[in-house]
Amino acid sequence: MRGIAEKVYIVTGAAQGIGKATASRLHEEGAQVVLADRNVSGVHRLEEEINGSGGRAFAVVLDVAIRESWSAAVGKIIEHFGRIDGLVNNAGLTRDRSLLKMTDEDWHSVVDVNLRGAWLGCQSVVPHMTTSGGSIVNLSSESRWGAFGQSNYSAAKSGLVGLTRTVALECARHGIRSNAVAPGATSTPMVEAVPEEVRNGWKSSIPMKREADPSEIASVIVFLLSDDASYVTGQILGVNGGSAI
Repeated sequence: MRGIAEKVYIVTGAAQGIGKATASRLHEEGAQVVLADRNVSGVHRLEEEINGSGGRAFAVVLDVAIRESWSAAVGKIIEHFGRIDGLVNNAGLTRDRSLLKMTDEDWHSVVDVNLRGAWLGCQSVVPHMTTSGGSIVNLSSESRWGAFGQSNYSAAKSGLVGLTRTVALECARHGIRSNAVAPGATSTPMVEAVPEEVRNGWKSSIPMKREADPSEIASVIVFLLSDDASYVTGQILGVNGGSAI
């Protein structure tokens, strides 16, 4: 894709799932990739894998919900690469419970990682992108429309829609684009932890009758980062096999 090679992109939650697939696709396109995650061993394994195949990956330990962790990580990235061209706010988690059973901890842990983490990420990288421009992609979800047992996750993923559009409005003058991808059911470790009978119910309701592979979501993320999407900003792109037509 145009405009990806040689640029520096941060991918949060890069140790597995959609984050890992996105980092790998960016590597294939010739980008320099920052692998950011709390999973230290996971990002270092991926770093070795990418660099061993001739790529340029740089692993950083990052807790997206903590401002100081972002400051330390961005400092290391600027020291190592000297620039930041894009950010994929992919890190996420779930703590599912029905409304009346959900605890404060369930609520705050999910909202802090999925929503606050993306907000802190945008705040941390935008100052380094105002001269040369860049692209931000946030990972929302089809759960943004509401999902049983996911008042915390749905609220966070819906909040990302507002964050994405606001960043697009505020940062367009700096040449910074902001979009979101909203995956449907995708075969990631998070989804694979769901009971099989529940997953089968999801699949039966999807027109394409299957879950997405993480690589299918990654290809859309990388498109939005690329110059092929140079006039696309403030958009929420559903990648869901037709489940939200």
